[in-house]
Amino acid sequence: MTTVASGARASATPSGQGVGPLLRAWRERRRVSQLELALRADSSARHISFIETGRSRPSEEMVLRLAEHLDVPVRERNALLLAAGYAPHYRETPLDDPAMDALRAGVERLIQGYEPYPALVVDAMYDVVAANRGIMMLLDGIPESLLAPPLNAMRLTLHPQGLAPRIRNLREWRGHLLSQMERQIALHRSAPLRELYEEVAAFPVPESAPESEPEEFVPYFALPLRIEHEGRTLSFISSISTFNTPMDVTVAELAIETFLPADPATVKYLHTRAG
Repeated sequence: MTTVASGARASATPSGQGVGPLLRAWRERRRVSQLELALRADSSARHISFIETGRSRPSEEMVLRLAEHLDVPVRERNALLLAAGYAPHYRETPLDDPAMDALRAGVERLIQGYEPYPALVVDAMYDVVAANRGIMMLLDGIPESLLAPPLNAMRLTLHPQGLAPRIRNLREWRGHLLSQMERQIALHRSAPLRELYEEVAAFPVPESAPESEPEEFVPYFALPLRIEHEGRTLSFISSISTFNTPMDVTVAELAIETFLPADPATVKYLHTRAG
């Protein structure tokens, strides 16, 4: 298993703005009216308007309540509190801090227990913080330059010297990954994430990229990742899990991605290798 400590990420919320304009920006991004937000937060449209224009200073509780109903990311909730003149509510603990020992151990047991199937853990920038042997198997033969830390899952997957030439349905899978990143950018408003998106979106699709259709039709129930390994085509369906109601910025930004074999041949191959 590979484990890498994750560094802190700077807030994407513009500095120098009061909490009112920031809350209005989040409300408009979520396409929620002042009245609808007021009803959700047990307030009034008048009070929401006063907060957004700076005529009223919201309490710490109100900032957190509005942020919750607007689905503001945990990191940005701290930024809203700071803009309102309050201390951050959510701590940000580095993954290598002793306080995270139980979390790291639990995550490691989880992805190890998923073997021989691939599983990994990434942070908000898609940097890999942990990966099991199923993932490392798929990386056989990748140039060392791409495997140097911090190992980035998006860069590694879409780079023309990375996994891209091995992915049988690259155009579909690439479109899926870029759409996923676009959703994250809209949610987090992260400049570094936008830079990563622009980098990987500019990677050329290898001329040898195969057609997306499998040789034999298989009724997949979700878009599969179809990837070559040692002359075989393996098929996986990915699933992403996050922590429920996190109270730490670092934990809130972790995602566990597991790859479920999508056909019996992939199951048999992985278990044969593991045995």
